[in-house]
Amino acid sequence: MNDVDEAALKRAIHRQAASIVAAVAPFGIVFGAAAATAGLSLVQATGFSLLVFGGSSQFAAVEILGDGGSVASAAIAGLLLNVRSLAFGVIMAPALVGTWWQRAAMSQLMIDESTAVGAAQHERRWRRYGYLVAGVGVYVVWNVTTALGYVAFAGAGDLITQLGLDAAGPAAFLALLWPRLSSMPQRRTAIVGALIALTLIPFAPPGVPILASMFGVAAGRIGVRRVDEEPSS
Repeated sequence: MNDVDEAALKRAIHRQAASIVAAVAPFGIVFGAAAATAGLSLVQATGFSLLVFGGSSQFAAVEILGDGGSVASAAIAGLLLNVRSLAFGVIMAPALVGTWWQRAAMSQLMIDESTAVGAAQHERRWRRYGYLVAGVGVYVVWNVTTALGYVAFAGAGDLITQLGLDAAGPAAFLALLWPRLSSMPQRRTAIVGALIALTLIPFAPPGVPILASMFGVAAGRIGVRRVDEEPSS
C-alpha cells in the first residue's frame, strides 16, 4: 500500500470514528443528567465515566441506584451488560499487540464503538489504528459530555427521546455494519442473531438477549464449513 492509499484509508477511518463519536455525545450528556437526578455527586458521575466507561452498564447502574437499589445490584447489572466485552476482546486481541501494560491500557477502550471501527478494517495494523482512534475519541467525548450533562442539563428529563437522539447511535452502528453484510455467511449471522435477541427481549434480563445473539455466529459458520468441505474440482 502506497502513501496515497494509506492516507485515504486513514481519512476513511477518521470519518467512521467521527460518526460514532458524534452519535455518542448526546448519550454522555443524558448520562450526566441522569446521574445528577439519581443523587450522585459530580465526582461520582465523572468517576463512573472515567473508570467504568460502559454506556449501557452506567445507565443501568444509575437507574438502579436512583430507584433505591443496592450497590451490589447495580454492580451485577453492569457486569452482566458488559460481559459482551469478552467477545470483543477475542475479536480484537490479535491486533492489540504490545507490552502487558499497553494491552491493559487499550482494554479500557474495549467498547462497542471502538470494536466496530476496528473490526471493520481488513489488516491488523489498521484494526488497531481504527480501534484506538474511535476508542480514544469516544473516551474523551464521553467524559466531557458526562460533566456537561451533570452541570448544565440536570433535571432535563427524557432528553434523548424528546429530541429524537435515541436513533443516532443505532444509525451510526448500522452504517458500520452494512458493508460487512456483503456475503451470505455474514447476512445469516446477522439475521439469526437478531432473531435470537428479539425472541428473548420480552422475558430475559437486560443484557442476556445481546449475549445470546452471539450464537448467531454458528449459523454463519455452517455456510463456511460447507464451502470448506466441498471437494475441489
